[in-house]
Amino acid sequence: MRFCILVAVSLAACSIGFKSYVWFISIGYGLAVAALGVTMLVMFAGGGMSVLQALLCLVLVAYGLRLGGYLLLRELKSASYKRKMQGQITTNSDVSMGARVAIWISAGLLYVLMVSPVLFRLEAGEKGGVAGWVGLALMVAGALFEVVADAQKQRAKSANPARFCDQGLYRLVRCPNYLGELILWTGVLVSGVGAFAGALRWVAAILGWACIVYVMFSGARRLEIRQDASYGDDPEYQRYVSTTPIILPLVPLYSVKKHTWLVG
Repeated sequence: MRFCILVAVSLAACSIGFKSYVWFISIGYGLAVAALGVTMLVMFAGGGMSVLQALLCLVLVAYGLRLGGYLLLRELKSASYKRKMQGQITTNSDVSMGARVAIWISAGLLYVLMVSPVLFRLEAGEKGGVAGWVGLALMVAGALFEVVADAQKQRAKSANPARFCDQGLYRLVRCPNYLGELILWTGVLVSGVGAFAGALRWVAAILGWACIVYVMFSGARRLEIRQDASYGDDPEYQRYVSTTPIILPLVPLYSVKKHTWLVG
């Protein structure tokens, strides 16, 4: 029953995508994660939540609100972003209502699968444990990593809008915001270890994690293609992309644009 309630909440939160279908997986993504965190806090508030359990939910709320708000402000106020994305994103008029409904349902369910390890820990009554605290630490680290990466890119673009960003965390990997997401959602998965009672819960948790990993690598591929089009003739950019991993530090994976199976 709780899982079904979360699905309904997630669908309601990401229904903002009917205004612009890409919002299902951008602004709606952040809003859904925040709404799911709040809903779990409310559902389990009367059951004597531990500090760990409450913090897991609160990190989801803070992360979702920060991400959703950041993306919404970018959509509403950034003229340069709109010019850059013009012609690169399919408009609502090009996507049928049936396709939009399918994306909405898929996204809403995915967000619940992604947060399911926290739900399972809450349902199992786990009051602590090493895995829970390690997962929480990873979640906080990933969220902060993404905040810093976004701020560094914004600062670099304000100083030199025509140049690619290779400062700060962007010296470590070319997509540090996506790396932050991977760290956060790996933390969510780890936080539930010890609370997965049965194969179905393991499947749900791992499926949610695997899907967001796929989404992040797909996003990195789209970004690589856009940046190649914008900066491909710049020798400094060519040196940067040939020496800086695209998303995983210390892993010599410098390009994913040829991996056409990374779509979405």
